Amino acid sequence: MDEQKTSVNKPAAVELVKGETYKWCTCDYSQTQPFCDASHKGKTDLKSLHFTAEKDGKAYLCQCKKTKNPPYCDGSHAK
Repeated sequence: MDEQKTSVNKPAAVELVKGETYKWCTCDYSQTQPFCDASHKGKTDLKSLHFTAEKDGKAYLCQCKKTKNPPYCDGSHAK
């Protein structure tokens, strides 16, 4: 498995809509962080993580790619 890149060590505050499905970037190649734009294709075996928002509102999505609770930030960037 390919190693994950990390260029940002803080979460991204985003507004999610309950019931909508999102693609979280797991590789850090995307230009639309923290969401996937398919830039990983041909560069890594890592694939986006699809998730459905459980509620409306602000969420903090991981950008360091080290979270133990993907796609949500768990503070791993600070360790």
